[in-house]
Amino acid sequence: MNENILKSLDSNEKEVLQEGLKNLIEQTYVIENEYKILNESYNSLRAMVSEIIEVLPTCLWVLDPKKNIILQNHQALKNKNLLEQIDLDKEHYELEFETKFYTIKIIKQSDKTIISATDISDEKRNERLASMGSVAAHLAHEIRNPIGSISLLASTLFSRSELKNKHIVLEIQKAIARVERIVNSTLLFTKGVHINLHTFNLLELKEECEQAINSYNFYSNIEFDISFFDLEIQADKALISLVLQNLIYNSIDAIEENESKNPKVQIKASLKKENLIIEVFDNGVQIKDENLVFEAFKTTKLKGNGLGLCLCKQIIETHKGEIGFKKEPKNFYFTLPL
Repeated sequence: MNENILKSLDSNEKEVLQEGLKNLIEQTYVIENEYKILNESYNSLRAMVSEIIEVLPTCLWVLDPKKNIILQNHQALKNKNLLEQIDLDKEHYELEFETKFYTIKIIKQSDKTIISATDISDEKRNERLASMGSVAAHLAHEIRNPIGSISLLASTLFSRSELKNKHIVLEIQKAIARVERIVNSTLLFTKGVHINLHTFNLLELKEECEQAINSYNFYSNIEFDISFFDLEIQADKALISLVLQNLIYNSIDAIEENESKNPKVQIKASLKKENLIIEVFDNGVQIKDENLVFEAFKTTKLKGNGLGLCLCKQIIETHKGEIGFKKEPKNFYFTLPL
């Protein structure tokens, strides 16, 4: 039938038909090519969006009408339990979960629910530290004057007391010294750490450790082993002594809390490459919450204000060193570049 139609056409009609077919084929190629380019652009855009979603520091979920997850990024996968805590009836609010703070935003688009959770723990922590630091500094200044007077009176009382009563006054002086350490640490923390570098011998820190042990109030029969050696180092001696003092007191408190058998604290110095490493070992109670170790104003100790290790971290980092802990054998350590 098609052949009969073609035969019935004259030459002009055939040319028109051929030209029309040619244009149709060309348009088909153009449309096909445009579709191909559009499809490539779409896939490229989709890959770009997926990449952006993955690198976002925010947890992101997309839920279907039945609240099933149809899309989630890497951060969301790392915080699977967080989604269960989110109230889907609220559009924008803050949530505290597992010692962290999140800003939650919920958007409902057609039948989908988009949820984002942004970690704002650092901002919250800084706000709290600023307010708590301000209060702590004010209290420290208020406490400093009466403590100074009590310390002076205790010294006078010690010189006038009978020999049998001197140990009582000595305990009073140790208690005063503890309060003074807390006050000084609080003021140092709130003002910020500024180091004064000078050269001294490592063995001088051994004397500082011995003085710290003698001035601390504890009841266990603890064996102390201090292994330092002859080495000239450059650091802020007063601040490094404060670090050692805090680590030693933490070890003593851990032993007293655990009532350890054969209680022992070992302070050991060693060299590794271009660093001095000082470790403080003890066989006291294990670290209860590793996430809170260097957090300011947070402590699991029976006695303590939660500033010691946080301040130690500031001091060591200002010296361009590192501070940390190991669970087995239990010890806190810090490094100082030589």
